[in-house]
Amino acid sequence: MARTREFDPDSALRAALNLFWRQGYEATSMQDLVDHMGIARASIYATFGSKHELYLRALGRYSQEIGGGSGNVLSRSGPALPAIREFLELLAEEALTDPDRKGCFITNTAVECLPHDESAAELVDVGFNGLQAALAGALVRARDQGELGEDKDPQALARFLITLVQGIRVMAKRPDRQRLRDTIDQAVSLLV
Repeated sequence: MARTREFDPDSALRAALNLFWRQGYEATSMQDLVDHMGIARASIYATFGSKHELYLRALGRYSQEIGGGSGNVLSRSGPALPAIREFLELLAEEALTDPDRKGCFITNTAVECLPHDESAAELVDVGFNGLQAALAGALVRARDQGELGEDKDPQALARFLITLVQGIRVMAKRPDRQRLRDTIDQAVSLLV
């Protein structure tokens, strides 16, 4: 008779996500995962596959969860440029208030695993492209509403902002309120 699973796979994946996010892929051992997830090594392999497969599943989950938050701020009705500023300020505030200084799991993966891990690269691209699309949508709305000059290219500006966002997320490792505030002020001033 087959044994029933004695753990919640969703909770276990959440625990792995949090550990990988704090420590990174290379610094996290299988024993760390066993200890943090509270399940046996054999159960991890049986449910999630290898450490790498577990990492990719955790990264995929993070990408799904984080995508909704940015889209909410950037896609709401009303003036778009203030929404972009608010989005950037929310990122900065996350960086300033995170006691673990985790940064962004997608950005951390890009720094740690690329270019040698193609599977991770694909998930990083999904995350970056989703945010870029949300930013471009807000910028198109800003142009349509007269907040952004007709000569401004929303796609090019979205690519600029995605690069800026990644910089903010790297700076989350050692955030400085004034540096982040100045960065956001300068970025927003380029949009008008």
